Amino acid sequence: MNFCTFTFRKFVFVLLMLVSLSSQAKKLTRINPPTNDSSKVKLNMDAVYNRPFLSMGKLPVAIGGYLEANTQYATTNGATNGFSFQMRRMTLFVSSTIGKKIKFLTELELEEGTKEINLEYCAMDIEFHPLLNFRGGIIMNPIGAYNQNHDAPRWDFIDRPIVATGIIPSTLSNVGFGIHGKKFKNSWVVGYELYLTNGFDDKLIANSEGRTSFHAAKENTDKFEESNSGIPMFTGKIAIRNRNIGEIGFSYLDGVYNKWMLNGIPIEKKRHARIMAVDYNTSLLKNKLNIVGEAAYAAVDVPYYLRPTYGTHQWGMYTDIVYTFLQGSMFGWDKAKLNLGIRTEYTDFNTGSFETSKSTVGDAVFAIVPSIAFRPNGNTVIRLNFRSESSSNLINSNSRSQNIQFGFSSYF
Repeated sequence: MNFCTFTFRKFVFVLLMLVSLSSQAKKLTRINPPTNDSSKVKLNMDAVYNRPFLSMGKLPVAIGGYLEANTQYATTNGATNGFSFQMRRMTLFVSSTIGKKIKFLTELELEEGTKEINLEYCAMDIEFHPLLNFRGGIIMNPIGAYNQNHDAPRWDFIDRPIVATGIIPSTLSNVGFGIHGKKFKNSWVVGYELYLTNGFDDKLIANSEGRTSFHAAKENTDKFEESNSGIPMFTGKIAIRNRNIGEIGFSYLDGVYNKWMLNGIPIEKKRHARIMAVDYNTSLLKNKLNIVGEAAYAAVDVPYYLRPTYGTHQWGMYTDIVYTFLQGSMFGWDKAKLNLGIRTEYTDFNTGSFETSKSTVGDAVFAIVPSIAFRPNGNTVIRLNFRSESSSNLINSNSRSQNIQFGFSSYF
């Protein structure tokens, strides 16, 4: 029996136990996030708790989760592998109020069936003051907004933005601790987060992708037990929101990724990896028009002999524009919505050039994605996307692809 099968069986056992308990509880209540007075205005940093939960009678825990599935038919330069069904992920989260101003939440995710089983979040919060909260455990690094606010039911687009998976390797979580807090003033709220965690490893450049890859570097199976560099990685963010205007956030990540010391003896220089990001969102026309976006810039200290194939700088951005053109009673649902949307995105994994020819390396992706989404309620979405993408690789060969996707996602 392999590890994934064993872990999955344990996961199913725990889930069945929770379902059994809920069926025996005298009272089953869905807890939806509050949305009223200004002191309840939510930032992206609140996303981990800003979810619908089921509270079971007098039990001290609440449970929730979401699932995501879709179909797709993709072609690249006219070639195709045909039609596929995909079970992208199923996530279970459990929260508990341990005591006054002390709470706990954990999130377990199964991706691609049971191909990957990840503990994405498992942390405790202790509130000393609204401006000073301690958080420790496996935390979500607050770099960008999508990394914290990535639940599929919240999005009308099936694929995650490339900048949020290739440069900011969502979902990025690490073990560590830090502080966070918020300050409210009339219609304004300012929030901050500061954490020290384990970081990336040498696979940032020593990987099978053949390029500088934050995604490869986050896959270290030992990152919850040991730091590869022995130096904590810093992640910090500050966000400002006005309930009538929107939110903007600025975040920064900095850490040493290479194993520069062995048995107390330095073996090479410390090599840093840094990411800077800005995210934004706003709602117009009485919340019928929603605009969400994010941009990130990465700088990596790459050994000279690996340049320019392994880029020292990367950047990317995306913007989603979603308009609700029908809202009201539809098919028996009282508050259903029909949305039209479009996403544009660009990511350059290597902004450098070859020294001999001075030509650009060419490792970039541009995509445009129209969408139609039907939301019978706030927790469920049925969505149709058409993705048109052009890309160039390290030898400047270009490719074009199209992908028709249809699927759904829902909290439960």
